[in-house]
Amino acid sequence: MRALRRHRLPLALWLALSVAGGVLLARAELQRLREDFETDARIVHRLLSQRAVQHDAVLATLALLQPGTGGDTPEQRLPALYPQILSVQRRDAGAAWPDAALSAAEARSRIERRAALADADPAAGRYRLVLAADPASFAATFDLRQVVPWNEWPMAPDASPVRVALEQGGRQYLVQPGHGEGPWRFEFRKHLAADSQPFDVVAQRAVAWRELPWRAMLAWAAAMALAVALWQWLRRQRAERERAEELLRLGQVARLNTLGELAAGMAHELNQPLAALLANTQAARRLLDDEPPELATARGAMRQAEEQARRAADVLGRLRRGVERPAASAALQSVVLQDAVRNAFYLLEPEFAKRQVAPRLEAGNALAVQAEPVALEQIIHNLLTNALQALDQVPSAERELSVLVHRERGQGALTVGDSGPGIAPEVLPRIFEPFFTTRENGLGLGLNLCESLAAGMGGELGVQPRLPRGAAFTLRLPLAPAA
Repeated sequence: MRALRRHRLPLALWLALSVAGGVLLARAELQRLREDFETDARIVHRLLSQRAVQHDAVLATLALLQPGTGGDTPEQRLPALYPQILSVQRRDAGAAWPDAALSAAEARSRIERRAALADADPAAGRYRLVLAADPASFAATFDLRQVVPWNEWPMAPDASPVRVALEQGGRQYLVQPGHGEGPWRFEFRKHLAADSQPFDVVAQRAVAWRELPWRAMLAWAAAMALAVALWQWLRRQRAERERAEELLRLGQVARLNTLGELAAGMAHELNQPLAALLANTQAARRLLDDEPPELATARGAMRQAEEQARRAADVLGRLRRGVERPAASAALQSVVLQDAVRNAFYLLEPEFAKRQVAPRLEAGNALAVQAEPVALEQIIHNLLTNALQALDQVPSAERELSVLVHRERGQGALTVGDSGPGIAPEVLPRIFEPFFTTRENGLGLGLNLCESLAAGMGGELGVQPRLPRGAAFTLRLPLAPAA
């Protein structure tokens, strides 16, 4: 679960990029399929329109040539030349058509001066055209199955997913069945180029999910996974570099502060012996001044010892002044304790992961205190580091580390608690003494430095046992004026 939370942003970014790229690829493929469909549909319309115009031309030729009567009926040979023509009928002057539909169509043909549709039976695949002329009018019956020029057809009739039909009066003749179902549908509808044959060419195409470019979409998702992984790696490298730089800065500040504490301690420890040496040599010089003059050499030696003692004291004084920290009150500002804790968590994240410790921040609303940011960061960093070192002594399953931010006695309080072995009762009173330590190779200056930094900011640092086991260090600082 923790790993999932840690990788939540990269996963969300990868998912967003994959979905966006997949949608674009799918739209591009749908656009390509639509363009192919419309191209094929236009070709189909052109081919069928050419046939319809050809039918008008055949009837117009008959009317113009007016083949002979009697036994000479050359128009009956047209079905042999045009397979789509099933039969040709002729009405000479004074004769009548065998049914009323042909008569009505001839009347319309005379008015419109072009061929007219007598009737159509799409279910049977037939329709009849009549062209009025003098002295004879002609009617032709056409087979819709043969109207389609399959040798020039742009699609494979049995395999193509495109459905093609000729529609007239709400009835359809199915030219090509098509196949497939899907959520995307294309449609093409256009009237034939011959007004005498009022058929609409209707083409339909359904695109199924399986027709989407899944391979390209999967390749895109894989590419985005690599890109996000690279971005995450670069981001992690940058974060590690920034974390290392921040830790180096804190380490440098800690070393300088430790050096200040060390120099102050050395100056305090050496001040009394130097003062005694100075007093003794001064007394010896005064005593020697009362002796005979041949002791001038001794007086000179004592004078030199006095001068060296003063010089040593001056050197130590300069060392202390050079490393002494400036007053913290000069740099105090408003700092939100929760932000300082989160920054420390971020810097120590590799150490938490290494020790399998999940730190817990318990805090309510933002709590601002009056503090020096670097000093506050150093205190929190030292307390968390000490807690991690204490947790090294217990099994990983029992390791707990919590930071509680709260108000206490009108101050902002920060408590770092751990489930380590705790601090022995006899050690507690000396825990903040300089050079006192229970850790092997420890200097005993870390907690003393934290206490000094806290006092310099007008606060205090305390420690108490944590139940059922462990220790809890509490830092109290004055609230910021705004708080």
